[in-house]
Amino acid sequence: MRRSASRDIDWISLAEASNVLGVSPGTVRRWGDAGRLRVFMTPGGHRRFSRSGLERLLPADRDGRPSLRSAGVTTARMSRTYRRATQVASRELPWIPALSEEQRGLFRAHGHVLAARLLQYLDAPGPEVATDFLREATASAAEYGQIAAAAGLSLSQTVEGFLRFRAPFHVELSSAARRRGFDTREATELLAAAERAMDELLVATMTGHTGASR
Repeated sequence: MRRSASRDIDWISLAEASNVLGVSPGTVRRWGDAGRLRVFMTPGGHRRFSRSGLERLLPADRDGRPSLRSAGVTTARMSRTYRRATQVASRELPWIPALSEEQRGLFRAHGHVLAARLLQYLDAPGPEVATDFLREATASAAEYGQIAAAAGLSLSQTVEGFLRFRAPFHVELSSAARRRGFDTREATELLAAAERAMDELLVATMTGHTGASR
């Protein structure tokens, strides 16, 4: 059955969909295959996307994304998340239960500072303030690496521990973005900024460990 002319206008090509969203055609194709976009295949094997569906993904007109704190992402919430993650990691990483209570306390304290500074960095009102918070987080990450070296952990174990810290942080950010209704661009920019910051912190952790091991 043939669609009406008005409905034909709503369905656009892959290239047009790419222009509407401002992302690459490959990204549009992946989102369509994953079910995130309304799409159908023409008899000739070409994808067609719903323009109205795409436009609903575009950022709304507002001054800036909601703060993470307003979305419920606080240091206290992160601490609870990390306690649960540590319980799981303790069953999978044998070196964690071998740490003394004092050593675990040091790791918890620095993890708390890292989470707080990262949240402040992501919610900073301007680039200069953001840079200050990231600098503080980087210094704490270097100390984290030094503590790990002093506890006798290898560099690979230290990196393994850091990655266990990294994953729950991203999960919380993604959940907050969904709860608070961040648009596609806001959520993407938030997660990309967190990813870049985590990369810097991982390098700082490794540098701190290597320096303390010499």
